[in-house]
Amino acid sequence: MKNSSSYRILTIVALAASLAACGTASKSGREDATYYYSNKAQVAKVEPPPPAPVQNGPVALKIVYFDFDKYDIKPQYRNVVEAHASYLRNRPASKVVIEGHTDLRGGREYNLALGQRRAESVQRALTQLGVPGERIEAVSWGIEKPASLETTEEGHQLNRRAEFSYR
Repeated sequence: MKNSSSYRILTIVALAASLAACGTASKSGREDATYYYSNKAQVAKVEPPPPAPVQNGPVALKIVYFDFDKYDIKPQYRNVVEAHASYLRNRPASKVVIEGHTDLRGGREYNLALGQRRAESVQRALTQLGVPGERIEAVSWGIEKPASLETTEEGHQLNRRAEFSYR
């Protein structure tokens, strides 16, 4: 019980830190990836956001979404991966962790493996685009860090993802 409680607190603190680093929904009212984390009540009403161009500063969109039980990068998310590859090539000291996630369906071991395949798929694409492999780490969270707690298809779509986390 104590470990479970500690894990929840650690997860909440990590999520809060992530939100603070990313900000909240854009002031223009445009829905972006952060919007789905900060306003979970809206999750069931919309699909994952389409890829956006890189905005000022660091790479803005840090999520690649996947189809059910798949780990291949969809064409509409190639520009996200390419933007991160460019960002990393231009900053030789930067390192990134690609975190693979899954929806709640399936067993624990299967979801950890699928999350790892999703992270490694993005990692492979980055190395093919010229980023040295030693600067990229691929990890899987499986179902442990859901973006949505909704059990609807829309909620599941938000959980099938790989996220870029810079160190």
